[in-house]
Amino acid sequence: MRSFLYLTMVFVFMGCQDVKRPERPEDLIPRDKMVDIFTDAYVMNAARSINLKVITDNGVVLDSVFYTRYDIDSLQFVRSNAYYTANLNEYLSLFEEVEQRLLQLETKKDSIDLFKIKQAEAALEKDSIKAQSGLVDPVETDAN
Repeated sequence: MRSFLYLTMVFVFMGCQDVKRPERPEDLIPRDKMVDIFTDAYVMNAARSINLKVITDNGVVLDSVFYTRYDIDSLQFVRSNAYYTANLNEYLSLFEEVEQRLLQLETKKDSIDLFKIKQAEAALEKDSIKAQSGLVDPVETDAN
């Protein structure tokens, strides 16, 4: 019983140790840029899961696209991400903004798809009317 008590005390003392949060890096990626990066990461991850073969056949390395597009390096991203994750509320807020942007992108894509469908239907209807008008011979009328 005593060994159990000692073991419990050791775990309590170890559990109460001071946790050091990462310091603000000198090259911290701004919050808005992090939102952009995570939004693109989700979009690219979706593209990767839909058609990986096309991506690999074209020689696209998605991870390096972030670094080139946002002019950052992997170490800068890791440090900035660690800094933001140290404040859970801020990190959750950041991802709520990412979610909102993804919903906006989805709505925009849906409206573009709907527009294209309506255009195709209108073109099809126009073609069918044109095709039908050629089926009937024009009626000649007496001009007298």
